[in-house]
Amino acid sequence: MLDRIRVVLVNTSHPGNIGGAARAMKNMGLSRLVLVQPEEFPSGEANARASGATDILEAAQVVDSLEEALAGCSLVLGTSARDRRIPWPLLDPRECGQTTLAQVEQGGEVALVFGREYAGLTNEELQRCQFHVHIPSDPEFSSLNLATAVQVLTYEVRMAWLAQQGQPTKMAKVESTAMLNTVPVTAEELELFYGHLEQTLVAIGFLDPEKPRHLMSRLRRLYGRSGISKLEMNILRGILTETQKAARGEPHKRRND
Repeated sequence: MLDRIRVVLVNTSHPGNIGGAARAMKNMGLSRLVLVQPEEFPSGEANARASGATDILEAAQVVDSLEEALAGCSLVLGTSARDRRIPWPLLDPRECGQTTLAQVEQGGEVALVFGREYAGLTNEELQRCQFHVHIPSDPEFSSLNLATAVQVLTYEVRMAWLAQQGQPTKMAKVESTAMLNTVPVTAEELELFYGHLEQTLVAIGFLDPEKPRHLMSRLRRLYGRSGISKLEMNILRGILTETQKAARGEPHKRRND
């Protein structure tokens, strides 16, 4: 599906920006790059800035006109940083991502068009686009680097694609002790913990064994609903052991789990 989306760079003057754009595309799973009359390409600087995305540069299509670059596209979205005083349908980056995915879902080809570093797209070029896309940057410093603008729009395309695919948009951090951190403790392990906890509370004077009231019952209810894992239990038992040592005046060790 994402292979029906092309990124079109018009008359790019700095080859490093082409490489940066290629890297941004690869980060977000896009692969089709079209260059309209780049001032310098291919380039060693472009390869350096691509930082592992040289396959996108090698496969890039170089054409002489925007018309060639848009051949076969059913939807064209052009980036515009300035008010051109032309009434035109305008999207923000999130809407751009959603609109792009809706089109490719129907089998269409989509072009995301980016203009020159110093001047953007001309009015004539913008009129070839069904929608203009404006990135709402700070008005006091609104000019974005070309590769940065590509990163913003391709990120929103990817977020829309992940939502369409039903895939998560964030990945949980996996600890080196991930297995212990997902396996729940057994009832027997909980009972050993409660015994250890009660001994420790008596040792530090927090629990009076002659007048226990309902303290242990409340603590059982608290820990029982916490879904404690084996790793967490190891930590809790370690804390209790060191607390008992401190109560007896013995030296204790520090942990940084």
